[in-house]
Amino acid sequence: MNRQLEIYGTLGPSCADPAILRQMFEKGITGMRLNLSHGTLSDSEDLIAAFHKASAEVFGNGKKPSLLIDMQGPELRIGTVSGKKVLGDGMEVRLCPKGSGQTGAGAIPVPGEIFDNYRNGMILMIDDGKIRLRAMEQGRAAEGLWIRASVLTGGTLLSRKSIAVEGMTITGSTLTEQDLWNLSKAKSYGVTDVMQPFVRGALDLTAVRSAMQKAGAGNCRLFAKIENRQGLAALDEILSGADMLVIARGDLGNAVPLWELPRVQKEIAGKCLRRDVPFMVVTQMLASMEKAPMPTRAEVSDIFNAVADGASAVMITGESASGRYPVEASDYLVRTAQEALRWKSGGSGPGR
Repeated sequence: MNRQLEIYGTLGPSCADPAILRQMFEKGITGMRLNLSHGTLSDSEDLIAAFHKASAEVFGNGKKPSLLIDMQGPELRIGTVSGKKVLGDGMEVRLCPKGSGQTGAGAIPVPGEIFDNYRNGMILMIDDGKIRLRAMEQGRAAEGLWIRASVLTGGTLLSRKSIAVEGMTITGSTLTEQDLWNLSKAKSYGVTDVMQPFVRGALDLTAVRSAMQKAGAGNCRLFAKIENRQGLAALDEILSGADMLVIARGDLGNAVPLWELPRVQKEIAGKCLRRDVPFMVVTQMLASMEKAPMPTRAEVSDIFNAVADGASAVMITGESASGRYPVEASDYLVRTAQEALRWKSGGSGPGR
């Protein structure tokens, strides 16, 4: 089935000015994602107001861009750290349960589930694997449990970043209290789509659908993010309950070895096409453009191939939310995706 290609940016400080958003829409962005893993719709009122202002200026009474909220869901995240912690390769750090009150220069608060699943040598990946730790020892002090870990790959640690453990199954609730509150306000803020992270099976989607109906947001589309092995194993049943499947390569690239990720992406895409379920490809599509005005050749090839493989949607995240060149990144995303559509339809190019 032919569908209009959807091209998303992500709301954030870099595109908080309606004038910037207006330029992004004029370049061809068809929707914006709002990451609610850290907060609520009311926390983002200024961003949402800028979105609606720019939308009205560009589209008037015509078809408006989508407003997609990315929920908190069962994802594991570190707690609050003071300021920025710079972790160097080889440094030792101390992990402690969130809420335990443990402090210290090297203390990092992490979810209690990590202690329940502890094993020597396990690899912990923070912020989509940008920081990697190896667990060396678990113990208990007067103030509570702790894990001593060494830094394999260092970086700047910020509060509330995602954390994943190789081989660990997430067992948390599908929706958090924050998610339920956001759904209750979704309609009043003009939300059109809901993205559920770390979908593990059909029951997750059923729970979200039910909550959306109760909140008066039943008309919103439901996007299901595939980010772990549980989701991969249950892909067939997830396809039956999603309006859009999201190949979320950040955490999915932690769940499987990176060299397997391209194959996994193509296998998911193939299943979606056979079942006629639209799918989106996200994460690091133009990552270099967070700091550079032009993308790499590999990045534009990635976008082109995703659309050529049948993606119904593509999206940039940090490139527009916090990067230096949100308009330029939008332009490259749109132009490359449109070129792929022309090629698919029999336009000019090698082999045509």
